[in-house]
Parts: sequence; C-alpha cells; structure tokens
Amino acid sequence: MMYAITGITGQVGGVVARKLLAAGKPVRAVVRSAAKGVPWLQQGCELAIAEMADAEALSHAFDGAEGVFVLLPPHFDPSPDFAETRRNVAALYEALLQARPAKVVCLSTVGAQATQPNLLTQLQIMEQQLGTLPMPIAFLRAAWFMENAAWDVAAARDEGVLRSYLQPLARPIPMVATADVGKVAAELLLTSWVGQRIVELEAEQRISPLELAAALARLLGREVKAEAVPREQWETQFRAQGMQNPLPRMQMLDGFNAGWIDFDGGASRSRKGVTGLDTVLRQLIAQAV
Repeated sequence: MMYAITGITGQVGGVVARKLLAAGKPVRAVVRSAAKGVPWLQQGCELAIAEMADAEALSHAFDGAEGVFVLLPPHFDPSPDFAETRRNVAALYEALLQARPAKVVCLSTVGAQATQPNLLTQLQIMEQQLGTLPMPIAFLRAAWFMENAAWDVAAARDEGVLRSYLQPLARPIPMVATADVGKVAAELLLTSWVGQRIVELEAEQRISPLELAAALARLLGREVKAEAVPREQWETQFRAQGMQNPLPRMQMLDGFNAGWIDFDGGASRSRKGVTGLDTVLRQLIAQAV
C-alpha cells in the first residue's frame, strides 16, 4: 500500500515521508522536478513529477495510493482573490477525484474556520472544496510553526532584539514544531476513519513573544529584548521586503493578536505535540549563518 506525499522537500512533508519509510511503507515522492526528487530516490522512494496546478500529472502521481498527503504551496504574497490557491485546489480536487486514493490527509492551519479574510483564508478555501470529495479526508490544522523563529535568530544573536508582529508581547499564541506536525500526519495516514476529520494540533504550552525572547536569551547566552513592531509600520516594512499585497498577512497577524485566529475547539480540545521550544530553537541557532 503506497503513500503519495506532496511537499516532501519541505519540513513537514519530509517528516511525513521519513515516518512512513521507517514504518516500512512504500512512498511516492511528488516533486516539481527530477532533481528535487534525487534525495528521496536515494532513500527508496518512487518518484512522480507534477506541478501543483497540473491535475493530470497529479492524478498519475496519486494513482494507486492508499493515502495521499496534501500540502499546498505557500503563497505569502497572494493575489487579492487568492487566484493561485484556487487554481491549485481545483487541480488537486480533480486529481483526487480521478485517482480515488483510500484516504487523504491535508495540512491546514489554526484559524481555517475564521470568517474574517486573512492570509489563512487560502487553507479555508482548500478545506471547503476538498471536503466535498467522496473519500475519507482529514484536515490537520496546525498551530503557528515554532520554526518561524528562524527569522528572529540573527537579530537576537547579533543585536539582542526580537522584533515581534505578534502583540501584546505577553500574549501567548498556539505554536507547534514541524516535527510534531509531520508525525501526526503520518499517524493519520496509517489509520482508518469514515468521512471528514479535523485534527487541531499545538504544543503543550502556548508561547508569547516574551517567552520566545527569554528562550533565545537563555540559549544564546545574552540578553534578548522583545519589541513590538508598531502596526502603522507593517505595510511599509512588508512592501520594503518586496510584497505586492501585504494586506492578507496583516489581517492574519491582526487575527492572532485579537484572538479570532484560534482553534475551533480552543486549547482544551486540541491535540498536543511533544517537541519543546528549546529543541526547535537549538536547531535554528545551529543552522543560522
């Protein structure tokens, strides 16, 4: 029983594939080019070449699969109507409908159910359309990735500052390590269920920017001060980074900061990961140039 994995070259997809391989399951790596698939061929995977908007190629990639792991390509600077995501989701829907795998696990996000428009609306679009497929499908709603702190390591190390768009600084938000996301996704692929499932996943404890700064200080051996980036500066900063449409990103941050981006079942009903913040930060610090 073969499992087809999209996004296998990324952090979460890579964990999913390695967990399945370790369990002795055959894995088909769905990649955009043969060159990207070489490391997975070397680990014993089959290879399928498909762009995420190519329904025919995806259908061939998913053909004969016991399970498919779906990870949408991230669009941090999307078109105002999320055209890129709508095109990819339409292709995925058609491919899955044609291939008819026994089950599908999709990486979604905390807040996918939020009614206010924001960057994460892309995953809501995916949930709404793929949720009408006839096979069992699970949406794994993952919290804010701890690995996003990779953007903060250099400034914390060199300047002793953590510049945070998440605010107020003392407010904890749901976070999770990608290792836990991949582990749970692999476990879902190896189980059976009927209909649609939603699994909401975060770490054991929610984390505030102040706690993130304190952890960086402890691991770097220097003082690290958290500073809130004023909201009136966000658009200018994001456009300076090259963004053409920063509004959805700003709306997402507003959602975390105001609390309307959260799990549908809240913290009490979410599944908890086992990887701690220090474990992730040590890896990020070691990888930082």
